[in-house]
This record gives sequence, C-alpha cells and structure tokens, in this order.
Amino acid sequence: MGHPEQQYLDLLDRVLVKGDERMDRTGVGTKSLFGELLRFDLSAGQVPILTTKRVYWKTAVKEMLWFLRGGTNIQPLLRDNVRIWSDWPLARYRRETGSDITQAAFEDRIVADDAFANEWGDLGPVYGKQWRRWVDAAGTEHDQIATLIDTLKTNPTSRRMLFHAWNVGELDQMALPPCHMVYQFHVNTRGELNCLIFQRSCDLFLGAAFNFTGGAALVHMLAQQAGLTPGELVWVGGDVHIYLNHQDQVREQMARAPRPLPTLRLLRRPASINDYTIEDFEVSDYAPHPSIHGEVAV
Repeated sequence: MGHPEQQYLDLLDRVLVKGDERMDRTGVGTKSLFGELLRFDLSAGQVPILTTKRVYWKTAVKEMLWFLRGGTNIQPLLRDNVRIWSDWPLARYRRETGSDITQAAFEDRIVADDAFANEWGDLGPVYGKQWRRWVDAAGTEHDQIATLIDTLKTNPTSRRMLFHAWNVGELDQMALPPCHMVYQFHVNTRGELNCLIFQRSCDLFLGAAFNFTGGAALVHMLAQQAGLTPGELVWVGGDVHIYLNHQDQVREQMARAPRPLPTLRLLRRPASINDYTIEDFEVSDYAPHPSIHGEVAV
C-alpha cells in the first residue's frame, strides 16, 4: 500500500494540471476542482500530519481545543501563541478605522487590552459558537458536541451522529463562514470511531494540513471520551483549490518524498471534552521536510 500522504500530493498535482482557473472572493485567484475524497487510517496510531513540509501541529490542535471550548474571540488564541485567525479581525479594524496598524501591534493590543479585544477580536458566531451554543428559533441553546458524545456512548449505531456549523441565519455575522462545516461519525463493530469531514472550501496548500491534523486530534479525543478507539478519518472537499500565488510552493512540496507519518498518543483521560490541554498530546517520530511559507488570502 502506498504512503497515505501520496493521495494528498496527487490531489495537488490534479489541481495544478486540471484545475479551473478563476478569480475568487479574495482577488488572488485560484485553480480549483470540485468534489475530492481522501482517507486516513488512524487505527494504528499514525496521524496525517504532513511530512512533505513541516506542519506546526500544536497550533492546529490548539485551534481545535479553542473550537471545542466554544471560542469565538482571538484573544485566548494569541495568548497561546496562535496567530492563524488574526488576519480577518485585523482587516476589519483597518477598514473601519483607517489605521495602518501592523499585525504585531494589533495582536499585542488584543492580548493586553480586554476591552479592545472584546470590540475588535471577536469573529462573530463562528465554529465554537455553533458547535457548543447553537440557538434555535425558540431561543434554546443546543450543545452539539455534548449531544454527540452522549450518543456515541448510548446509541453508537445511530446514523445521526454529527455536528455542523452552517447556521444560515448567522452567516452574515461571521468573519468567515465555516469551511470545514460538517463532521459525521460512525462506530463499527470493532468499537472504532470513524469520522467524515465535509469541507465546502479548502485552501490545499495552507489550510488542508491543519484540517487533517485537527480532525485526527478530534477523533482521538472523542474516542477516548466515549470508550472507543480511533478508526478512519475521511475527508471530503467541495471546492478544493490552490491559490495562484502558492503554485511555486506547491511544486516545491510535490517534489519532496513523503516520510513516515508520526504517531499521536493522549497522555491522560480528562474528565470531559472541555478539559483537554495541549500538554495532553504526545506526537512521536515526526521528522518532516522544512516548512514552506505562503501568504494567507483574506
């Protein structure tokens, strides 16, 4: 059987060769294909943290923990040295105030000034809000994650084990509508937890690596909480694309041979899904190629 990462590299190649070149919302432009699927076996402990470039896996896991805690403000992320969500509130601040503040100065002020963070650091009702506090028409809050874990424990053959973030009534309040929008789960007769992620839009060079890593970490946490073992991570992409200003970086990455995937182990079993910290995750035998830089399209 081939290296699991090869399917991702093959997808990059297909997009470069066959992708539809089009202008996009950001003004940068992309090459795009529609409807792709990748599968990663997590049952032996290996996780799809890409090796053809260094992935800062702790950043991806910290982001997932922020989602699971219901976070929508970037202040706790910045205090944890995670800067991947700063571009959107920074762009709004510059647009609405006319300031040419640097990203570093903006982030420093978010960290130090709670009032400033409350006004300018909130992203609106993004993933964490929808996952943990979806409000229905009657005003009742729904904790999709808690419901999922309860169902995994009590009715693991259910075909309704999922959560999603595409709340039509609140999309216009979000800094960025959800990309990885639906997570569906399946428990097989061996007690393995499988997860399918549907991602409506994916930046294959910058975003996908974080989505694979965060998804694998999520499966490990949910499996542990429900008394199951990790199974398979299935990733389905809708509009999968390479930004035109990432093509050289993608070709550099494609020229590299994948190395053995690392393994992930949870060092303790917290009382609930809310209580995990980055110190609970141990990644072993990760020896990737060097990182490759690319600018985020906002």
